[in-house]
Amino acid sequence: MTLTGQMLIGTHAITGSREAIRAINPATDQPLEPAYPGGTAEHVEQACALAWAALDRYRETSLAARAEFLETIADEIEALGDELIDRATAESGLPRPRIQGERGRTCHQLRTFARTVRAGEWLDVRVDPALPERQPLPRSDLRQRQVPLGPVAVFGASNFPLAFSVAGGDTASALAAGCPVVIKAHSAHPGTSELVGRAIGRAVEKCALPEGVFSLLFGSGREVGIALVSDWRIKAVGFTGSRSGGMALCKAAQARPEPIPVYAEMSSINPVLLFPAALHNRGEALAQGFVASLTQGAGQFCTNPGLVIARQGPALDSFIRVAADFVQRSPAQTMLTPGIFSAYQAGVGALAENPHARAAAAGLQGETPNQCQARLFVTRAEDFLADPSLQGEVFGAASLIVQCANDDEIRQVTEHLEGQLTITLHLDDADLESARALLPILERKAGRLLVNGWPTGVEVCDAMVHGGPFPATSDTRTTSVGTAAILRFLRPVCYQDFPDTLLPAALKHSNPLLLRRLFDGQREA
Repeated sequence: MTLTGQMLIGTHAITGSREAIRAINPATDQPLEPAYPGGTAEHVEQACALAWAALDRYRETSLAARAEFLETIADEIEALGDELIDRATAESGLPRPRIQGERGRTCHQLRTFARTVRAGEWLDVRVDPALPERQPLPRSDLRQRQVPLGPVAVFGASNFPLAFSVAGGDTASALAAGCPVVIKAHSAHPGTSELVGRAIGRAVEKCALPEGVFSLLFGSGREVGIALVSDWRIKAVGFTGSRSGGMALCKAAQARPEPIPVYAEMSSINPVLLFPAALHNRGEALAQGFVASLTQGAGQFCTNPGLVIARQGPALDSFIRVAADFVQRSPAQTMLTPGIFSAYQAGVGALAENPHARAAAAGLQGETPNQCQARLFVTRAEDFLADPSLQGEVFGAASLIVQCANDDEIRQVTEHLEGQLTITLHLDDADLESARALLPILERKAGRLLVNGWPTGVEVCDAMVHGGPFPATSDTRTTSVGTAAILRFLRPVCYQDFPDTLLPAALKHSNPLLLRRLFDGQREA
């Protein structure tokens, strides 16, 4: 397929008129063709008008038809073959196996949401049948279902050019909920975005859906993004990126005459707690696993373990020595963009200059542009508690170890933490009571708690939570990964005393969709 550098507004391929964005191969610092001229507020208007026009038809598609649409998107993405893999590799600097795996995850997400849509449990149907003879007052017939919020704006992420981008989790869950989607592609991988966007467009056509179900926009500045969030037809926003970017979108969404929810995944350092018995019994293995997680993908994961908390002593000293040795032998890795590399350099530079942080190790230096040199730092609990800058996220393979004098300092440090996507506990049987004492704090601080594992790697499944208290996410009640993500783009509607002929299929008396309803307070088999 020849890349055109055009936006996709419904079925129309349109060339923008603003400053162009151009992908840079981070491994070589060389620009990639073609250029992608940015859109304008007028292009946003066109995309949102089409999305609004498509809403009422798309939201009432049958469960089977909507599931088939999601599966067709997955089929079309796979049909792109090596062209997609080659382009995504060139634009991201990520190794080919990683991109192949991410394509598999992306298609798995789409098919998982197709299964979820078919099951229909997300409709959360509740029926309280009429009780005309009830005293002292009769009860009306009351029926509730979930309906889509409306068109959703999705912002592609830098660190996952497929799985958190044009056809990523936000798009898949919004489409599953019955919401048309308008995407603002990330400037780091416009070619990948066009390829996937055209695949979605073909799926829209094959499934005979209204064209406004999907549009793809490009933009180099704030114009497109702010116009998109501000448009009255957009009813929710999905975002993965920096805290500053997420907060700017939240501010714009709240400034509207009708404020809307922004589901922004923003910032997390994913603390790892090393309990004494585990640290004593298997400190070397823990150090090896920690560094492997830290350096995976040049540390460019939102669940990268950027903080380690443990009680000071010989076992922790040994852990630091072994971890430092592994870090020093870690090869440099190409980061996603020159901008991300510059931000990483600034972050580790600030830690290196901080009098409260001691440099423990640095990885091997890179020989090509934009290569991340892994870093490990150490601080004391009292300094961590006194210096808020030590809690800042450094996006990349850098981590800080906090040495605590006793259990009370460990408790103080955990209470001091900001909201997190994950917190990991490494423990043995002798550590169980100490861990139990901290659990109430940890549950308040994170969306996912792990025992004896590593936070990198987020399973796409029903039980996954990829979210957490601010600033990990802007809305702590939700997840951006897993089938529960569909709930972000739904709201309940109650139908009172409706004649059966006017009721939507999900609420009809005969239950034609064979849904498991909550009927008069009892869950049906």
